[in-house]
Amino acid sequence: MAVMWRSLGGFAATKLFRAQTPVCSVPVRCLNLQEYQSKKLMQDFNITVQKFKVAENAPQAVDIAKNLNVHEFVIKAQILAGGRGKGVFDNGYKGGVHLTKIPEEVGPMVKNMIGHKLVTKQTPKDGVTVKKVMVAEALDIERETYFAILMDRAYNGPVMVGSPMGGMDIEEVAVNNPEAIFKEGIDIMTGITDTQASDMARNLGFVGDKLQEAAAQIKRLYELFIAVDATQVEINPFGETPDGRVVCFDAKMNFDDNAEFRQKEIFGLDDMSESDPREVEASKHNLNYIGMDGNIACLVNGAGLAMATMDIIKLHGGNPANFLDVGGGVTEQGVYNAFKLVTSDKQVKSILVNIFGGIVNCATIANGITNACRNIHLTLPLVVRLEGTNVEAAKKILEDSGLPITSATDLDSAAQKAVASLR
Repeated sequence: MAVMWRSLGGFAATKLFRAQTPVCSVPVRCLNLQEYQSKKLMQDFNITVQKFKVAENAPQAVDIAKNLNVHEFVIKAQILAGGRGKGVFDNGYKGGVHLTKIPEEVGPMVKNMIGHKLVTKQTPKDGVTVKKVMVAEALDIERETYFAILMDRAYNGPVMVGSPMGGMDIEEVAVNNPEAIFKEGIDIMTGITDTQASDMARNLGFVGDKLQEAAAQIKRLYELFIAVDATQVEINPFGETPDGRVVCFDAKMNFDDNAEFRQKEIFGLDDMSESDPREVEASKHNLNYIGMDGNIACLVNGAGLAMATMDIIKLHGGNPANFLDVGGGVTEQGVYNAFKLVTSDKQVKSILVNIFGGIVNCATIANGITNACRNIHLTLPLVVRLEGTNVEAAKKILEDSGLPITSATDLDSAAQKAVASLR
């Protein structure tokens, strides 16, 4: 994939611009930043966030609370899933978000969180173990707005999206109150102007001194967006406090995978502890892999062909076990790594290889397949469809291998054979 969007299906602002409904939806491995990491990034760019620190145990959390110098504390379990406030821990403790004004009460709260699994609507059934908590300043929100910056093809660059109706599902606002959504493109060569920032702040309903402060925050958010090679920064809510502050209360960020070489510090923050181990292993070998719930493993070159392969498997009554794009520059070792990865999945009962060799040499794929089958002692049914560069030599390699490989002449027959192999 030319650009891998580091998201779990995209954020709300992106959905305002585009919607796709394939038969098989393909999520993408995300750059997993915890809430405190996103807040630290904003803090580094002088963007206003709540005071906060991170604790790994109860005594440390109490010490933070005693020295944070705020009126009220909010203690938040740090996991990547949403719905923490309504979650339940495996010890029966309710809620991954708690408020208190007494530092000594922070200890028992944290003791009930750290080391225990928190179950929310977005976690696996057994929950996710909490290893850190964020002790932060609890602020009242007088008014909530929505603000985002994202890259969009229609604008050929960055675009700002804002609404005075924040703190809610922005997609619902777009449907029910489209006049409350404001969009403005930004010339990436010029950058955001004072006028653009002020106009957006005014559209969000800020007035007086808070208008100037909101405009300044918007400009700093754009500086962050460009500096970290973000594809999206979404602030919801972007709010006002009763004492007149303009604060970014929550942030979600996407980053361009192609910029990893120059954003090593940010990508080094990637918390993979909650990621699918198969996806973590795939990333080590530059394989674009997403685990799914089916039992037919797919090994394909090209994201579009991979999605088409999954769709046609579904069409013939099967269920794909994964999205796996080996890429145009795949080697024999890469094919071996891909086979090792898909066969490590216990739910896989059959494998379908679908290669169109434009850049890829089909003979390279064929050699990789035969070597992998022998080295890992493959016992699962294997269906292979090859087309393109050096395909005749590739077919001969498979035929001469003596391995129980089922060949297919086109994608439709390949999918049918893969589904039939399960019966």
